[in-house]
Amino acid sequence: MKKRVGNMRRGALVLFIIFGVIFLSVIGRFFYMQVVGDVNGVPLAAKAAQQHLRSSVIEANRGSILDQKGEVIAKDTASYTLAAVLDPKQSQGTKTPHHVVDKEKTAKVLAKYLSLKEADVLKKLKTKDLFQVEFGKAGKNLSAEVKDKIEAEKLPGLIFTKQAQRFYPNGVFASHLVGYAQQEEGKDGVTKLIGKMGIEKAYNSILTGKNGKINYDADKYGYILPNTKSAVEKAQDGSDIYLTLDKKIQTFLEDTLNTVDAKYNPKNMMAVVMNPKTGEILAMSQRDTFNPTTKEGLSKEWANLPVETTYEPGSVMKIFSLASAIDLGVYNPNAYYQSGTYNVGNIPIHDHNAGVGWGSITYREGVERSSNVAFAKLLAAMGPDKFKTYLQNFGFGQKTGIDLPDEASGKILYDHKIEQVTTVFGQGTTVSMMQMLQGATAIASDGKMKRPYVVSKIVNPNTGETVETKPTATGQPISAATAKQTREELRNVITGEVGTGKLYAIEGYDIAGKTGTSQIPNPKGGGYMTGNNNYIFSFMGMAPANDPELVMYVTMQQPQLSGSETGGKAVSEVFNPVMKNSLQYLNIKSADTAKLKTMTMDSVTGKTPAEAKKALTAKKLVPVVIGNGKKIVQQLPQPGEKILEGQRVILMTEGDMTIPDMRDWAKNDVLKVSEITGVPFDVTGNGYVLKQSASAGSVINDTSKITITLATPDKIPNFNKAPVADDSKKDSTDTSVEEATGLNALLN
Repeated sequence: MKKRVGNMRRGALVLFIIFGVIFLSVIGRFFYMQVVGDVNGVPLAAKAAQQHLRSSVIEANRGSILDQKGEVIAKDTASYTLAAVLDPKQSQGTKTPHHVVDKEKTAKVLAKYLSLKEADVLKKLKTKDLFQVEFGKAGKNLSAEVKDKIEAEKLPGLIFTKQAQRFYPNGVFASHLVGYAQQEEGKDGVTKLIGKMGIEKAYNSILTGKNGKINYDADKYGYILPNTKSAVEKAQDGSDIYLTLDKKIQTFLEDTLNTVDAKYNPKNMMAVVMNPKTGEILAMSQRDTFNPTTKEGLSKEWANLPVETTYEPGSVMKIFSLASAIDLGVYNPNAYYQSGTYNVGNIPIHDHNAGVGWGSITYREGVERSSNVAFAKLLAAMGPDKFKTYLQNFGFGQKTGIDLPDEASGKILYDHKIEQVTTVFGQGTTVSMMQMLQGATAIASDGKMKRPYVVSKIVNPNTGETVETKPTATGQPISAATAKQTREELRNVITGEVGTGKLYAIEGYDIAGKTGTSQIPNPKGGGYMTGNNNYIFSFMGMAPANDPELVMYVTMQQPQLSGSETGGKAVSEVFNPVMKNSLQYLNIKSADTAKLKTMTMDSVTGKTPAEAKKALTAKKLVPVVIGNGKKIVQQLPQPGEKILEGQRVILMTEGDMTIPDMRDWAKNDVLKVSEITGVPFDVTGNGYVLKQSASAGSVINDTSKITITLATPDKIPNFNKAPVADDSKKDSTDTSVEEATGLNALLN
């Protein structure tokens, strides 16, 4: 028994020793780690700090896109995705709950802000065995305003995730030019905005910023620990891009295109307004188009048509053919030629009136009538090789280098003699709208050609560094004298008695320009399409004609015309209002107006009619007296108003009122008489006064019935003003379909 007890004691002693050694080893190890501060070469302090270290991304903003005056076109905005934490474990050890506690109340509140019924929200909140739930499409892309309202309800367990989103406040606004950006996940798993079209795509690397980050100490729930130190790496925002677009002019264009598109429903339509002195694109749009925020309409047309597509320009090409002939000295406007038909070998070239022509006419009249035969003969005089050199110098057959992606180059079709002849009047050879506009800058600005561009400057918001785009000269294909004479000839296209461009006249401005009607290759093969609607109708115009400040080019493919409607009329409904509004908005005066002095209107009330007339005539104003009294009692314009030299001043005397001879007057002068007398006039028609119901000198009063009939200058005998067309009236000289019919017969 004693022996057994002894063994037990010895065994206990051994165990004691073993455990003692282990204990001392552990204590020694802890002591060692405390003194040395590492384990197997790993610093314990760093390991402990790593357990609490958190890192958050500081998202950089994508650069904004603005117009030339700083109006926002595209910018970043925040959207939020809502989620609800369901796991009660997230609230353990915290004073306030971090999960959804009252599911019924939460469902009732969220139903007010989400497009979900209360029962549907509650069903999601009662989902079992999930850490958190989201609310599908209804819980995504929430605005900051909605997020703030939900947070104000102070419901526990709701969390928001922020995403950057691109916002285009103007909706449809140069959409294909500006393009769009959308969230896209990269190879690194990071989601960010990527430009997919237009400026957003071409300048994606410049617009994209560089994210920053912040490192800090936090507990297991992610809350920052007291007295923690943070390390911040600042985000670098993307650069802002200022475009050459003018928001006001772009809006004129978009609104007008909407109206015309609804009326004529063309297959496509393009229009650009440009400053020819610099090459700046002030407005650019097309139909079909899309809303870059919602993407509505994007599936109908992906291409930026003015930049990425080519077409046969039709008679607008005659602008450059004419300039080439003038520059070579072979264009004599007063020389005669036989219109109608011109043979290229055994192939006839016809004028647009079925080859009948207008007999023997001058080349100037041929230009006004857009005669294909006239230009075929001018080509023969120039020589095909020399003309091709001019085409190349004008930039055809090559990209302009505009700062937009996927530019088309077109092709000069010139291998055979018939192709050379058709090119001179705009068929066969293909062009882009940018090439046509670049060439137009040479016509408009003394022969000096400018590259079209859309980016005005790029500003780095982090450094303030600004990189401005300077106008780029791309050659001088013609002389200044040639450019001036070309504009004069193109002015006759608008004002000439037989000009094809009468529809494009704008009251108060001299317009130089050229109409065009080009055929469309048959997609099924075999020549060109036929039918009244199957053409590209176009017009390129510049104003004021003597020193153009604006060039506008409009094309319209296959508008749905009815009755007496013409393609030229449809195009004029885009060009005229946009050009006129743009000129007025930019305070650009007409050529004639620019030569006149502006003055402040003096008061002549109280003077006799003779004294008033003498004073006003001395200032080169045109006084018109209404009444037979001996003293002036009223005047229009009133004293202090700005008035132009040569303007009519309406003077009313005491006593009876009389009506003046208003024949040839403009409508606004007629309305001055109505205003000063208080007698309402019934004005019909457009243009200038053709006749008035009351004879000059007749006494009138507030019961008088006065009818004024207006007409276009060509309808008024001995009209003494510069001709101005009536935009609302169909002009019989509009070529529309006819310009191209000869070629259709030729190549089918």
